[in-house]
This record gives sequence, C-alpha cells and structure tokens, in this order.
Amino acid sequence: MTVPSPRYVKVLLEIEGTSGAREAESVWAVEEEGGYRLDNIPFYARGFACGDLVSAAPDPDGTLRCTGLLAASGHSTLRLWFSDENHVQAVRDQLRMSGCASELDLPRLVAVDVPPSISYSTIRSYLDEKEGAGVLEYEEACLGQ
Repeated sequence: MTVPSPRYVKVLLEIEGTSGAREAESVWAVEEEGGYRLDNIPFYARGFACGDLVSAAPDPDGTLRCTGLLAASGHSTLRLWFSDENHVQAVRDQLRMSGCASELDLPRLVAVDVPPSISYSTIRSYLDEKEGAGVLEYEEACLGQ
C-alpha cells in the first residue's frame, strides 16, 4: 500500500502592516481534510504556530488566504532579534539542542518553534538571560502552552 504524499500549498496569514495597508505572510501548509496544517514557523503573523490547523479561502487570483484558526497545535512561536549577527548561530544551536526548531529570515531575525513537549519556562529563562546580556530581544508571537 502506497501512502500518498502530502499536498503542500502556500497560505497567506494576515500581518499588521506598518502603513496600515493589508499585508500578509506566506507560509507552507499541508492540505488536510477540513483545513490546512501550517508546516513552517511564521515570522511576522501573530497568533499562529507551526502545526496549527487553519481554514483558508481562495482570493480572486486563487491565492489561499487564512480565514481562521481551527485547532491550535500547542506549539509556541517566538521571534528573536539579535544585536549582532555573530550571536545568531550559537543561540540557534542551543535552542535546537533544547528541542526547538528555528528558521532564519534576515541575518539577525530568527523565528523559533517551541513544541508542547518542551518546557516553555526553560526556554524563556534562557532567552531572558540572553536578553539581559544584550545579545537579543525576543517577542512571544503565539503562546500555545
């Protein structure tokens, strides 16, 4: 029996634009019965995390736009902004060893996925330490725990 490959699609998540204009972030998702499961870490959209199940409807041009959250995955999304890009890799390595995936967008901007199986308080303590040392600033974009 052959298991069908997942169907990956791009879904647009609304973000707060600096000019007040309607802006969106494009994320990968896997089409499932009843919705789309986010398959990467959002960088800019608030309130979404990797693994969340969302609903989406096509724009007139066929682009899928998120219309709502159907089921939260329990994952948390964090954004890190580094004062110096030379610190980025060491922090990402430490987070990976702690069980958190991350993605790099700009040389100093990192999105972090904290799975529900990882103690968020441990990750937060580590990031508080780094923030206190002036290495980075972080934002909790979506707390699933």
